[in-house]
Amino acid sequence: MTTPRFLADEDLRHSLVLATNRSEPTLQFLRAQDMRLSGASDQEVLEFAHANGWQVVSHDVNTMKAAAEARIAAAEGMSGLFLVPQNRPTRVIVESLVLIWAASQAEE
Repeated sequence: MTTPRFLADEDLRHSLVLATNRSEPTLQFLRAQDMRLSGASDQEVLEFAHANGWQVVSHDVNTMKAAAEARIAAAEGMSGLFLVPQNRPTRVIVESLVLIWAASQAEE
C-alpha cells in the first residue's frame, strides 16, 4: 500500500502546491507542467493520472468535472479528482490534502 500522490492541473494555484509540499515534505505533489503536460486537455491529464496513479487537484469545477464524468461513463477509470474552489483559503486546502494523504492509501 502506498500513500496518495497529487497532480495539480495547470489552472491550480502554484502557491497551493508549494504550501502543501512545505507543510508535509514527504508528500508528493507535482504540477502538470512538471510532468510535461503543459497544454494537455483535461482528458489527457486525467488519463495520465489514472495510468500513473496520481490524484488530480484542480480549480476547474466545470470542464475538469465534465471530463471526469465522461471518463466514468465510458468506464475508462479514474484514480481520483479533487475539485477545489478558487476562493477557499490556502490553509484549508493544504490541511485537507495533508489529511487525505495521511489517512488514505492510494489504492482506496
